[in-house]
Amino acid sequence: YIVTAISKGASKNRILFNHIMKNALLPMITILGMSLPSLVSGAFITETIFGWPGMGRLGINSIKALDYPVIMAMTLVTSIMVVIGNLIADVSYVIVDPRIRGGDENV
Repeated sequence: YIVTAISKGASKNRILFNHIMKNALLPMITILGMSLPSLVSGAFITETIFGWPGMGRLGINSIKALDYPVIMAMTLVTSIMVVIGNLIADVSYVIVDPRIRGGDENV
């Protein structure tokens, strides 16, 4: 389809944004949506090593002190971030490529 667009005389910008980016952005959106929880787990390690105050250090200190309500809250926050990351990725799919849409259509 790219060769066809070139042979039709489409500009390079049109080919790039209308043909190439539509298909190339979908895997990148998936990776970005799933990397949101990794940022939180990376914060646990970074804040523990460098002694910075934050959610990571709070989580490690609460695990050491067996503070179960805080541990459950940290787990809930991380789970919500996973769900929000997946939701943002799914909504971005429809924005980037309108061919992907959910609905009641029979397949």
